[in-house]
Amino acid sequence: MAKKSSSKRGNVFADLGLPNPEQELLKAQLTLQIYKIVKARGLTQAQAGAVLGIKQPHVSALMRNRAGNFSVGRLMEFLTALGQDVRITVKPAKRRVGGMDVVAG
Repeated sequence: MAKKSSSKRGNVFADLGLPNPEQELLKAQLTLQIYKIVKARGLTQAQAGAVLGIKQPHVSALMRNRAGNFSVGRLMEFLTALGQDVRITVKPAKRRVGGMDVVAG
């Protein structure tokens, strides 16, 4: 029998029983935005690395949705290096435990 999703939209990290599933989902969402921007600009991994201040192998990992040891804060820094504004909104949760989300616009 399939496990029930942990939220309305689901969190595969929670479904897999991984620690810190909300943070892992947030990292995956931020990594996806980085991927989309790099691809849309037609940057090579070396060029993206120069913009982000990281080596090409780390860019390669990001392009494969492997945030690895990068923190949420570092991923947000990458987005600002790519010319994106990053907004953090804090508001009361609709349920007992709060959540995190990325909205791209």
